[in-house]
Amino acid sequence: MGKQTVAEQFVDILARAGVRRLYGVVGDSLNPVVDAIRRNSAIDWIQVRHEESAAFAAGAEAQLTGKLAGCAGSCGPGNLHLINGLYDAHRSMAPVLALASHIPSSEIGTGYFQETHPDQLFRECSHYSELISSPQQMPRVLQTAIQHAVGRRGVSVVSLPGDIAARPAPERAEEHALVTSRPTVRPGDTEIDTLARMVDEANRVTLFCGSGTAGAHAEVMAFAERVKAPVGHALRGKEHIQYDNPYDVGMSGLLGYGAAYEATNECDLLILLGTDFPYNAFLPDNVRTVQVDVRPEHLGRRSKLDLAVWGDVRETLRCLTPKVRPKTDRRFLDRMLKKHAEALEGVVKAYTRKVEKHVPIHPEYVASILDEEAAEDAIFTVDTGMNNVWAARYLTPNGRRRVIGSFTHGSMANALPQAIGAQFLDRRRQVISMSGDGGFTMLMGDFLTLVQYDLPVKVILFNNSSLGMVELEMLVSGLPAYGTGNHNPNFAQLARAAGAYAERVEKPKHLRSALRTALHHKGPALVDIVTDPNALSIPPKIRAEMVTGFALSASKMVLDGGVGRMVQMARSNLRNVPRP
Repeated sequence: MGKQTVAEQFVDILARAGVRRLYGVVGDSLNPVVDAIRRNSAIDWIQVRHEESAAFAAGAEAQLTGKLAGCAGSCGPGNLHLINGLYDAHRSMAPVLALASHIPSSEIGTGYFQETHPDQLFRECSHYSELISSPQQMPRVLQTAIQHAVGRRGVSVVSLPGDIAARPAPERAEEHALVTSRPTVRPGDTEIDTLARMVDEANRVTLFCGSGTAGAHAEVMAFAERVKAPVGHALRGKEHIQYDNPYDVGMSGLLGYGAAYEATNECDLLILLGTDFPYNAFLPDNVRTVQVDVRPEHLGRRSKLDLAVWGDVRETLRCLTPKVRPKTDRRFLDRMLKKHAEALEGVVKAYTRKVEKHVPIHPEYVASILDEEAAEDAIFTVDTGMNNVWAARYLTPNGRRRVIGSFTHGSMANALPQAIGAQFLDRRRQVISMSGDGGFTMLMGDFLTLVQYDLPVKVILFNNSSLGMVELEMLVSGLPAYGTGNHNPNFAQLARAAGAYAERVEKPKHLRSALRTALHHKGPALVDIVTDPNALSIPPKIRAEMVTGFALSASKMVLDGGVGRMVQMARSNLRNVPRP
């Protein structure tokens, strides 16, 4: 048996760390690693058409499992293409190991063909980014990279010159123990006691939940019941906290709905649970505020805090709930539940009025029918822009469905490549890409990846022939729409030419059957739905600075629009309100 190379050792360590796929595009500096993967049954090489898709796919896999995922790019332009997907993974706290292969080690610093400095380029979107310059260095650097990615929940980048990868590994290379899972973090007794005292002193407590409440649904519900607190959420918290929630008052933020804004601003104690909600214009500045987060660097960076609690949400609530006195006064909770139901009743007509006859098709109608037809354990990947609106308001969480998108980084074109990563995890589970025509065409080449691997991803294409969210930004800024129109082909014809099942829908009466047929198709499928570009109604007093960039909100108003089945949820929660 020949001596192991650095590339083979690299692949072995990744496999021991639990990486089962490496997404990427082959290239000369990467060839030793790809060849090592070819000969290693524990890990697969997934060929995509664009390295950005590789990073998005790995990030989606890591978000869904919480485990390490991997991607790779060849030297120079190859690994540069990874950067947008890596930013997204890093900001989504997804543990991803990226291999940035490099030019020959002897040529670094000479302006060689395709030379870049990936160890420097990726530092802003990673916890760790280092260059391997000798075979002896590799095992420890890779181990350190893995532990940074897993332990700090984000991206690590290892830059490896192709010639180093092809060299023999050291004779006595140590086999290091690898950290592949994270511990829970419990706050100190002092913080728990202080928080318990603040809760006991408050008459009106509101909980506002983010993605950090994943796995803590039962604990949040138990605490809300004990203190009679309305529960609002950010977009990334929706899938974890809205289902089976009799205290639900909706979502805050520009895409928000219901009474979440009122609940967070009319309480006398606001507890932020596992959220790094960036839109501080929607958060109160005159309410006592506590933030609980497992990442201490998130504490207090959005709003002024009266107490910062460093800890995992589930462990914090397990410690806190028995210490607080049960509250019996439901008046604030019941008032917020009523406001929430009334708010949803007021906008539900936006998508129910004659939508079955409206041409072009209302995108709200598409989202509501998709929500009804999708599997109870479906994974939705959602493009940035108007698809965020439809997902936020029409997808019904149930504790089994998952919804991921570029919710923090806000990149276009994320949905299709994220669906690739999600589907490789489980070919039997329904994966639906809610794509806009702008995002889909940006990385459309990777639709061919679905066909090549026969991945049964369902691409539901909201085709309004425009960059809808950008047009909205221009409109509320008093500018005419310019540079936002897309001259699109018939995407169904393109998909069929690529070898996938596809259908184009232009009339609402054909929508449900087209979606149902595509969702039950055994292989990849695309439904090209011609939707109304003017579907989103806007309150007359909305300000331009609310919309631009989504982060410069100067008003507390939100966009108007339908809310799908959430109105039924709000009605059912009203049954818990005592009648006078």
